[in-house]
Amino acid sequence: MDVAPAGVIPALASPFDEAGEIDEAAFLRQIRFMLGKQVHGFCVGGSTGEGYALEVDELRRLTALAIEEVAGRVPVVAGIIANSTREAIRRARAVADLGVAAVQITPTFYVFKADENDTFRHFKAISEAVPLPIIIYNVIRVNELSAELLVRLMSEIPSIIGVKQSQGNIKMVADLLIMLPPGKRVYAAIDSLLYSCFALGAHGTIAATPAAIPGPCVALWNAVQSGDHAKGRLIHEKILAFWNTLHHGGLPACVKYALSVQGCPVGYPRAPMPAVTASQAARIRPPLEALLRFVE
Repeated sequence: MDVAPAGVIPALASPFDEAGEIDEAAFLRQIRFMLGKQVHGFCVGGSTGEGYALEVDELRRLTALAIEEVAGRVPVVAGIIANSTREAIRRARAVADLGVAAVQITPTFYVFKADENDTFRHFKAISEAVPLPIIIYNVIRVNELSAELLVRLMSEIPSIIGVKQSQGNIKMVADLLIMLPPGKRVYAAIDSLLYSCFALGAHGTIAATPAAIPGPCVALWNAVQSGDHAKGRLIHEKILAFWNTLHHGGLPACVKYALSVQGCPVGYPRAPMPAVTASQAARIRPPLEALLRFVE
């Protein structure tokens, strides 16, 4: 697709069996479940999809499966979590021929903190090596990119189409939206404040929350787009009550549990992340069920 993604874009979970192998059938069921909730796209291999634990061939396989399953109905973004320019290019090349709408790429993150010029060269090199649209995934706590640097990157590297703003506070989203170069996009990934980000004008969300609760997130997006902020705030409050239960363990595991409650089992997280415990499940389930009753 040559149109930049917009709207509610779940960061798909990567289903694993108990041995840590990918469960392709569960992955396809998840996509069908999400399509039934009228989502606007998918991201494969993001943080929620345990992209940091995927091998290159696994990322390619899951991306290919997603693109085949959606059959052009919605765009698919491939997530790239890599700690060197070389590895980011290798992963981008692995999906370049599949028809992805964009690649979502993190800054580097381990030991070495790149300065602004290093970061610029990193994304510039990727853009020159792989002719794909790029969404910068601004999530790395030890290497958070400033709004000014993000604007520079979007202004000077044409293939960078937008930013997924995850790390930092909502002011970063607000700053980016008023500084944004023409034609570029901001995707909200501040899961607790999706309503606020949508109200400010974010072009959509690529995040864990729509992966866990796609139906309520689509309802929230639709409410804000239609100007029904009273409904939007009510949905926000129930989403927030649910989101506040997810910080007691591995987020991908919690997302997988939430999907299983909705009749969409997606297996286990990849070791060493454990599945949710009984006590975690007991915290998550009541506000999740209350949210689903309210919205669906």
